[in-house]
Amino acid sequence: MDKLLINGGKRLEGKVRISGAKNAALAIIPAVLLCDDVCRIENVPNITDVNAMIHILHDMGVNIHWINRSTLIIDPRSLSTYVAPDELARQMRGSYYLLGALLGRCHHAVVSMPGGCNFGVRPIDLHLKGFAALGASHTVEGGMVNVSAAKLVGSSIYLDVVSVGATINIMLAAVKADGMTVIENAAKEPHIVDLANFLNSMGADIRGAGTDVIKVYGVKHMHGVTYPIIPDQIEAGTYMVAGAATHGDVTVTSVIPKHLESIMAKLEEMGLEITEYDEAVRVRYTGKLEKCNIKTMPHPGFPTDMQPQITALLSIANGTSIVNESVWDNRFRYVEELKRMGAQISVNGRLAVVEGVDHLTAAPVKATDLRAGAAMIIAALSAEGTTEIEQIRNIERGYENIVEKLQELGADIRRVTVKDGAAEQEAV
Repeated sequence: MDKLLINGGKRLEGKVRISGAKNAALAIIPAVLLCDDVCRIENVPNITDVNAMIHILHDMGVNIHWINRSTLIIDPRSLSTYVAPDELARQMRGSYYLLGALLGRCHHAVVSMPGGCNFGVRPIDLHLKGFAALGASHTVEGGMVNVSAAKLVGSSIYLDVVSVGATINIMLAAVKADGMTVIENAAKEPHIVDLANFLNSMGADIRGAGTDVIKVYGVKHMHGVTYPIIPDQIEAGTYMVAGAATHGDVTVTSVIPKHLESIMAKLEEMGLEITEYDEAVRVRYTGKLEKCNIKTMPHPGFPTDMQPQITALLSIANGTSIVNESVWDNRFRYVEELKRMGAQISVNGRLAVVEGVDHLTAAPVKATDLRAGAAMIIAALSAEGTTEIEQIRNIERGYENIVEKLQELGADIRRVTVKDGAAEQEAV
């Protein structure tokens, strides 16, 4: 069992390069199945969720391999099945993008129900509604979703709820459908735009990505390309908040500042000094952390994937803050871990009231999910004493080289392998 040991109270200072976006990579990699030739995907984050997707495609016959730390070569021509291996697919939410990609290519897909972090049910009703509008039928049996169509035909699809996953899956299925598909009330997240740009670079005809109406004009063939994935806005936001929590001065580089506007706005409201450059953002502590109210919203609102991290910061801010989680039902499970460190937070359904305290104190805590783990790291970096964080595999699902990156900023953090209650080996 591996743990993180963090000796808090060290001011973070310096620059950190942000990796490729996890959510974009998990959509773009299966999207290569729609291509007729080899693709080279650059700026790919080397994280466990991405590696799980690579293993899934490899087991399905796809020739896929790393050629360096951040570049994948994918040859989809050797795909041998439309059935995704169940055990691997159940480990991650992004595996459901195989439904749209396989349906678009093979007109048949069998994929397990999505896994990933457990903070609410992940219904795929909207995905299946979209597939049905394109002419597909489905069954769900034994936890497996079986979708098939004799022919895919463009259609108008209105999403009852803004859904990133459904928007992406319908785009993937519609790219090679006959005619035009219109997705109304579409999600507008940066990784949806990135997926559309990738598909268009291969020869697709997608218009309106980044707005609430996306039009997909079906094409017959798509060619191989070289394509770089956008930087990860959530990783960037996490380091920005970590710098604020440690009264530091942190610059995130290789980012798209526009993607960080909602995060920058809230940090500025809390009293941080924000400086924006062409491809970097600097966050500097100026002597105060003030209360702030947060409501998570679909893009361009404040992202739900930053809610645990900003709550960890609010727990040491002056005054009482309100955090309203409007996206997921059960995303405050991590609060009990923060309270072990002295945070004063009360939760009622989707609402959390955060009473800022002078400081947090080290305690043994768990990374109950990916972003909760990031919140535990932020809390530990600011706390007095040495904090142990367990279940760090959840953190490694979405953060590349987080220990090394934090060490370069001045954090006292290390990853240890624990056996029989004793740390036997330092992994980093």
